[in-house]
Amino acid sequence: MSSDEAAIRTIIDARARAIHDKDADATLASCTPDIVVFDLAPPLAVVGEEALDPTALKAWFDTWDGPIGYTFQSLQVHVADKLALAHGFLRIFGTKVGGASTAVWTRITFGFEKTDGGWAISHEHISTPFYMDGSDRAALDLEP
Repeated sequence: MSSDEAAIRTIIDARARAIHDKDADATLASCTPDIVVFDLAPPLAVVGEEALDPTALKAWFDTWDGPIGYTFQSLQVHVADKLALAHGFLRIFGTKVGGASTAVWTRITFGFEKTDGGWAISHEHISTPFYMDGSDRAALDLEP
């Protein structure tokens, strides 16, 4: 593993720990000022200052009772000069406020830029597939 790949994996691991611990500031600390986020929740995209505002993230954290499980599978990192991509599967799980347990597998892609300060996340895309049978149902029962 190259030192660049190791640095990127360290950022991803730190972000996962921050989400697990519901620490919004630490979750956003590794992002570029002009980050573009394609998240599970609307809107279609959140950019820059709006994406770095911890308000929505804290509101989502408040829907969980206890820590949030946030683990990766088949995460691959590809580095080329000052740009890198990481992609794989993300499992989000835990107990929601009210006591319901939940677990869902999603797809995740991170885009990274290398600056004088090191690697930072410039793009995050989390998605779930939909059944293409006309039902418009999210395919939440899939597992890698």
